[in-house]
Amino acid sequence: MADLELSGRRALVTGGGSGIGAAVARRLGAAGAHVVVADVDGDRAEAVATECGGEAWTVDLADTAALAGGGTTVPDADILVNNAGIQHVARLEEFPPERFAFMLRLMLEAPFLLIRAVLPGMYQRGWGRVVNVSSAHGLRASPYKAAYVAAKHGLEGLSKVTALEGAAHGVTSNCVNPGYVRTPLVEAQIADQARVHGLPQDQVVNDVLLANEAVKRLIEPEEVAEAVAYLCGPAAQSITGTDLVLDGGWSAR
Repeated sequence: MADLELSGRRALVTGGGSGIGAAVARRLGAAGAHVVVADVDGDRAEAVATECGGEAWTVDLADTAALAGGGTTVPDADILVNNAGIQHVARLEEFPPERFAFMLRLMLEAPFLLIRAVLPGMYQRGWGRVVNVSSAHGLRASPYKAAYVAAKHGLEGLSKVTALEGAAHGVTSNCVNPGYVRTPLVEAQIADQARVHGLPQDQVVNDVLLANEAVKRLIEPEEVAEAVAYLCGPAAQSITGTDLVLDGGWSAR
């Protein structure tokens, strides 16, 4: 991957202010891409954009009415990385309906609207890469994560449709499916997992988060960023409509 060359390409990375998104922004910027770092937190987006020589886009992607209606202008991009997401852990009968709807707007409807916005430019140029940061939960379910699992499963289908429609225009679309990554999102849910499982927080990582993974370690954001970068490179030009899985053996069970 050291020879990945993306000079002259524009990459739009959502949720780019921290975690996986920030690692992806830095990796694509290091390869020469001009990176648009999109995040609801403008200060974080600006900080990462400064690091990778790109630009910040402060945007609330859950405001899908603005995205769909033209109130929010989507930047043009050769590479789109749909990464923004949140987690909420609760039993189905206790899951707030408004939270469920919010998560599907952010993690499924917004990716659709962003793909819809950037595809015409990609088609015109005859080249494009859509990388959707899905999850092991895009392939498997876990209890207490109804909205997250539903959104990621939907993202898998959206990615495949994009692959089929984009193939004739030089556009690929794939998902990257990590297990648990050392990010603020994962760290924030440890207390929630401890509550619903009735465990001390120090037991949650091994006994809950990594229970199904053969490799008992949290994945680093930079590992996911390398997978995203690979899918943007020349060796992956025939890889489309599929998943690049980094789940420590979870899906082998």
